[in-house]
Amino acid sequence: MRRRSLLIAVPAGLVTLAACGDDKSDSSKASDSASPSAPETSAAPPPKIVDGPLPAITAGTKFDEKPTVAKGSGAPSDQLAVRTVIAGGGKTVAENDFVVAHYLGQIWSTGKVFDNSYDRKARLALPLTQGSIIDGWRYGLTGKKAGSRVEMAVPPTWGYGEQGNQQAGIKGTDTLVFVVDVKDTFKATSSAEGGEVAQDDIDLPKVGTNTDGKAPSIEVPDTAAPKKLVANYVLEGDGEEVGAEDSVLVQYKGVLWDGGKEFDSTYARKQLTSFSLQQVVKGWAQGLTGKKVGSRVLVVIPPELGYGDNPPQGSEIKKDSTLVFSVDILAKL
Repeated sequence: MRRRSLLIAVPAGLVTLAACGDDKSDSSKASDSASPSAPETSAAPPPKIVDGPLPAITAGTKFDEKPTVAKGSGAPSDQLAVRTVIAGGGKTVAENDFVVAHYLGQIWSTGKVFDNSYDRKARLALPLTQGSIIDGWRYGLTGKKAGSRVEMAVPPTWGYGEQGNQQAGIKGTDTLVFVVDVKDTFKATSSAEGGEVAQDDIDLPKVGTNTDGKAPSIEVPDTAAPKKLVANYVLEGDGEEVGAEDSVLVQYKGVLWDGGKEFDSTYARKQLTSFSLQQVVKGWAQGLTGKKVGSRVLVVIPPELGYGDNPPQGSEIKKDSTLVFSVDILAKL
């Protein structure tokens, strides 16, 4: 099990989209979410992808609009049924990508909705990796384009298997129907791509401006750490601004002011991370609020806005440490 991002202040996790028993997703969503996480079973062979049958979408037919889906009629296919309802023109989704999406899931036989992200007013950022998400999503979304609405009927073999998902009210015989609005897709090597902003304060760290997916350098000056929070653009994007209550998908690296030693990095884990700004240390929440999507931001966090005298156990962070981060804001969820 890889270690969880240190910046999360209030641990929270998906009930069903992240792999059960294996902390492979840092997505910090509502604890009652019943999203499509992978069950603890061995991988099934790839399904045959068929066109149907699929229930009709009777209302909410626009992209990013909460859909209403009819109950399944007759027997569902024993294979994975996938239909592109709205064809997008964005980036093509690949296996192992992080997909940013809204979705609704319901049970074929009853039409009961067991989860949807539209009501939470926050998209999910989900890794399409084996063991992190049900295989129906992994196979059904690969090859689709951002901006697409995709409907899928997922039989138990590529869903939750014979054990079902009791917490979500899903039985081991249930075929599941999903409508997924794919907003965007990102790779583990994705970077911010904004315009460079001058870093001319010699008393602040200097962050590398590379956009090749590799971790940027962070050069900490041999001076006293600032007493107040610093949140400066390194690369300034042109996306929408992040609000104080928003969730974001990011790439980041953190080092200690004293000595410049790295203590946490998504680059090292080779996996992006997402979280709500209400669930991270105060320095992150305050520093990223108001910043634009597509930006790289230098964030210097004084102890009182970080971990103070209570650093995470087992980490390189000591009491009263000043923390330095490079943060690429890839998406607002």
